[in-house]
Amino acid sequence: MSAEHAQKEALRILEGIEEGTMSASDSQAVVEEADPALVYLIFTWLRKRYKEHTNSDAVIGRLVEVSNRGNIAKQMNEGKADPVSRWFEENYSYKDLEKKEFIELVVDKLET
Repeated sequence: MSAEHAQKEALRILEGIEEGTMSASDSQAVVEEADPALVYLIFTWLRKRYKEHTNSDAVIGRLVEVSNRGNIAKQMNEGKADPVSRWFEENYSYKDLEKKEFIELVVDKLET
């Protein structure tokens, strides 16, 4: 998969949950195909960004609904332990990066 395609898929996951453009089952299918570190980082980015946001109930509700499906919780635990997740959290702040910049940075790191 090219880096550009991987970025589009990652942004699709993030925006699907953030904007509610995908159902929980559709999100599950896409998320389960993604790299565990990417899933962990996207879900954490959403939690951090929407912690005190006016739309937090809707976004966090969709995030929880997707997280509780299939093996996604297990996938997130694997992703949390991944060196890429540690690298990101040691060097960056979730709140400082807009979604496209965040996705580009993480996908580029996963691709190298």
